[in-house]
Amino acid sequence: MSKTSAPISPLVEFLRKTWREAAYLAVTAVGALAGFIYLAVGLGIGLGLAVTLVGLPLLAAVVVSARGFGYVHRSLATSLMGATVGEPPQFTPRPGVIGFVRSGLTDRTAWRAIMFVLIKGVVGFAAALVALVFAAVALYLTISPILWRLLAITKIDSTGAERHSIIQIGNIYFDTWPQMLLVSAIGIGFLLIAPWPIRGLAALDRALIHALLGPSRRDSRVEELELSRTAAVENSATRLRRVERDLHDGTQARIVAMAMTLGRAEERLAAGQDPSDLVHSAHSAAKDTPVELRELVRGIHPPALDLGLAPALETLAARCAIPVELTVSVESRPSPGIEVIAYFTVAELLTNVARHSGATRAWVSATSDGGTLSVTVRDNGTGGARVGAGSGLSGLETRASTVDGTLSVHSPVGGPTIATLFLPVDGAL
Repeated sequence: MSKTSAPISPLVEFLRKTWREAAYLAVTAVGALAGFIYLAVGLGIGLGLAVTLVGLPLLAAVVVSARGFGYVHRSLATSLMGATVGEPPQFTPRPGVIGFVRSGLTDRTAWRAIMFVLIKGVVGFAAALVALVFAAVALYLTISPILWRLLAITKIDSTGAERHSIIQIGNIYFDTWPQMLLVSAIGIGFLLIAPWPIRGLAALDRALIHALLGPSRRDSRVEELELSRTAAVENSATRLRRVERDLHDGTQARIVAMAMTLGRAEERLAAGQDPSDLVHSAHSAAKDTPVELRELVRGIHPPALDLGLAPALETLAARCAIPVELTVSVESRPSPGIEVIAYFTVAELLTNVARHSGATRAWVSATSDGGTLSVTVRDNGTGGARVGAGSGLSGLETRASTVDGTLSVHSPVGGPTIATLFLPVDGAL
């Protein structure tokens, strides 16, 4: 039987965090000061030699190397303070020496790290030093009675008398038990206050690390766009493969069979036999082929969207296996790309409602406020739908994110399920 660990008291946890943060401040204060000196010397030499062929590459190398200080501080913040800081984008220099110089001197991540080191090396070092010295003095005053008994120094006061003391303020000597206990009480009071400057400075450091050493809003945006682009490319490739497979296995096979049937009919006709049954079979296949082609085209761009989003949603509502109540109030028509995403999202959601929810009725509403298209699909089913639970909702969420849209799903067990799609109305017609 495994033993459960005893819960840690809030006081112990508070003290543990304080000590870890104090260790972080002590280590990074020295490291930031060393980084400040390194960058000051390196940038100074690089600027001084900028007129030569060596100066600019050296300056770029010094700038890029500032990333190392950012990495060290992020690692220390994670290991000692439990801070969660994302990794900034990697440095990818352009080819050649000139490319490296241009990339290095315009590296936003490196310059943000330099700004952090400058702030930390000047302000942070002084503040951390004051906080740590305050804590050390508070500890010293707290245990001063013990030190007084063990390490008291004999001093001669102004009257020529011997005084055994470790603390002296002007002509006042603390060399009696009541005096030393008073000093210890003051030290205990200071010791109770000491953690708060440390915790405050650590909190400011965490905020500074998130602001300057983590990925910027622009970096996060670029990463989101790259992921959205990848998802869009993969989705398009999957759709093209499906269309190719359907054309190969369905329409192409039907056309080949129709050609072979007509060939057999031609042979019968040449032999003087009746080919009417074969001609009839080929004629039926010819009539079915456009139906298949229309279904394929509907998977790429629904023809109903040619008339607008409202008629297209009416078509979906009419085809659904359960009754659907539709409400559409869209002031201006969205761009074709937005309409396609809204159409296929509603189609997938209604398919899920009909197949998996056990619902007997569904409601679809589409509204716009001039800047955002809001599409809601609600049902009276059993609920329990989750994004990422293999229901296909993750794909819908990814598709919406390609245009900065969002998909939220609220589906408690027992229902109802409410899925809301928000899309930007760009390029309104």
